[in-house]
Amino acid sequence: MAQDNYQMQGGAPALLYERYLVPMIGILWAIDLVDRAAPRSGERVLDVACGTGIVARTAASRMQTGHVAGLDINPWMLSVARSVSSGSGLPIEWHEGNVLNLPFPAASFDVVLCQLGLQFFPDRPQAMREIFRVLVASGRLALSVFREIERTPMAHAFAEALDRHIKPGASIIKRTEHGFSDANELHRLATDAGFREAIVVPVTKTIRYAETREYVRVQLTASPQVVLLTGMEEQRRNTIIDTIAADINAFLGSTDGGFASPQEANILLAQR
Repeated sequence: MAQDNYQMQGGAPALLYERYLVPMIGILWAIDLVDRAAPRSGERVLDVACGTGIVARTAASRMQTGHVAGLDINPWMLSVARSVSSGSGLPIEWHEGNVLNLPFPAASFDVVLCQLGLQFFPDRPQAMREIFRVLVASGRLALSVFREIERTPMAHAFAEALDRHIKPGASIIKRTEHGFSDANELHRLATDAGFREAIVVPVTKTIRYAETREYVRVQLTASPQVVLLTGMEEQRRNTIIDTIAADINAFLGSTDGGFASPQEANILLAQR
């Protein structure tokens, strides 16, 4: 979850995020990211912009010993993260803090993970320098950002429909999710911060929803886009959801039997 521009307000949306977005989308990217970072038993792992903690939980489940920390600026997301991991036995500590000024000494971690958060950071070079600072010598970074929105058809159709049926510019939050898609710039951020052996790998996952309407409903209730429906009368909300779902179906050539859409991200792998 992001540190500044993509923030959930209140406990209910944060809980819905964990309940609906994480199982359908978040966990696919978390498994991929942790697989690539390959944290080993005994290592210290930091999940930056951890949201409700799916990456931290995935990393901790792979490690028989060691330590995992999750950090996010959003107290509601962290509250859900603590609740979900409570009693699991996973070695995770949760910290409220800002990636631009990480509350850890230098060389505190062997691995830093950051899933789909960098695009929202207000000062990306500073964030990368802080990540570099808290890694040990030869420490590893694995970080993901979405590619251009046009490369994810479901998101592209959704954004276009928001502007068409709610108001011009309504899609700004959704488009910001895909707002840092330049692989060369991502690589340059890492090397400018001091990382070596940095590579950027394009990765595609397939996102599946049994009902397109459910995808739209979740996007508008379990993310910061909930503000688009705030104060809207229930019948109007339902009409908006139905209309946007119909637009997505038409764009994808699907029915409300659901859809399968590619979703693309760039994965940065780097070593200190």
